[in-house]
Amino acid sequence: MPAFLPRCRRRQLLLLPLGCGLTALVAGAFRTPTRAFGAGPEAVKEAIARGEKFLADKGQAADGSFSAAAGPAVTALVIAGLAKSGTSVDAPVVRKALDYLLGFRRDTGGIHTNDSAIGNYETAIALLALAACNKDGRFDKEIEGAEAFLKGLQWDESEGLTPADVNYGGAGYGKKGRPDLSNTAFLIEALRNAGAEADDPAIQRALVFVSRTQNLPGPHNELPHPEKNPDGGFYYTPANGGESMAGTTPEGGLRSYASMTYAGLKSMIFAGLDKDDPRVKAALEWLMKHYTFDENPGMGDSGLYYYYHTMAKALDVLGDETFTDSKGKVHAWRDELADAVITRQQPDGSWVNANARWMENDPNLVTAYALMALAYTQADPGASR
Repeated sequence: MPAFLPRCRRRQLLLLPLGCGLTALVAGAFRTPTRAFGAGPEAVKEAIARGEKFLADKGQAADGSFSAAAGPAVTALVIAGLAKSGTSVDAPVVRKALDYLLGFRRDTGGIHTNDSAIGNYETAIALLALAACNKDGRFDKEIEGAEAFLKGLQWDESEGLTPADVNYGGAGYGKKGRPDLSNTAFLIEALRNAGAEADDPAIQRALVFVSRTQNLPGPHNELPHPEKNPDGGFYYTPANGGESMAGTTPEGGLRSYASMTYAGLKSMIFAGLDKDDPRVKAALEWLMKHYTFDENPGMGDSGLYYYYHTMAKALDVLGDETFTDSKGKVHAWRDELADAVITRQQPDGSWVNANARWMENDPNLVTAYALMALAYTQADPGASR
């Protein structure tokens, strides 16, 4: 759970009227939620402990890194996964990883490899890791520097852009590469977890870009893509003519897919939108039609664990303990997510995806995603053991 806003307070703030398109969500609240085989809290704790043991015993190198050939981002994701799922910041596995990660800190405040082509991404993930480990303020200075670095890379007026420009507010991998929803969502989440408010100018600029990645025609997205596929879901980027990792529709529209739709939903809630906003309503209606843990809807098993952890974060910040699908079936999503993740754990305690796309054949990366997902099935994600 993001440290900046307790779940009970989020629920009070988000209990707002819903549109008629979400009637099933309201009606379903009075039905008994469903779940799969029923992994209880102890099973979740055991799975987390096995994942932590794998990372400490088999995943971590002598220098504290995880999958160092990929740069510091995997190590940062592992730190975040461990911290969010309850491992103490002073545990050797976390402390060694933090020392390694901070070795990439630059004078600019960025945390990335030298002359990195993905410095924005690496720093955003590093900021997530540091924020997850900063309950006592020990990383305040590093967090402040990383925030300033990320804001300096955002596509905005400093590049001569106006809100009318398609790239405005977005974030890419780095070196002013094309902005996309995944990186922009990480930017928003990192800033919020580090303590920024929803009305922070950088977050509000990012919301402009996020809104343009939604297949929702209207004042927030006047690009041609939504008119060709107005289903309310999200795609990867509107930049450079637009792109969806799920491909295009016969009409030439950009296909929506679930991992980006949850990233969009999460980002909109972090940016202060509530359930009465048309953008949030449309995203929820799409997700109600595609609720599943069997795949990443629209992408099959590609990016499955990225999907799990993004879905978990989005539904957690949304604030509801159940989720009602388009057929009116009520789901105890935390329980069902726990079941889905635990059943996929390997005998050695790791997780890995047989589909190697987006590095999900790397057990360090995927175990980090799985631990983050499991963290949000607990009553208090991030509470240190």
